Amino acid sequence: MKNDKEKFKKEFKDRVYKFTLMLVEFIDKLPRSSSARIIGSQLLRSGMSIGANYIEAQAASSKKDFANFFHHSLKSANESEFWLRILKDSGKADKKEVDALLEELAEIANILGSSLLTLKGRK
Repeated sequence: MKNDKEKFKKEFKDRVYKFTLMLVEFIDKLPRSSSARIIGSQLLRSGMSIGANYIEAQAASSKKDFANFFHHSLKSANESEFWLRILKDSGKADKKEVDALLEELAEIANILGSSLLTLKGRK
């Protein structure tokens, strides 16, 4: 069982990393308007924070600290969803690209949320 758990952790880490790379590529293609640059900057910060906090959780000094990093990662995922929807609904980004990112982001957020519930003993 430990092997499965370790495999899942590695696959999730890789998945979050790939999502971050997709996000960077997506942001680099945004229009050069002031609003798109600002929204893109906010999206880059929140999107990268998902993976950064997940990685930080791996070195947490306590279960509470570990859960706190997961919580921050989930909050960043929720913020990233907001920025992606703004870009989509304002017409500043390709809807199909945004939908693909939103789909992957939703799955990542669900895993983070489920992990938090498990950590807190609610599942």
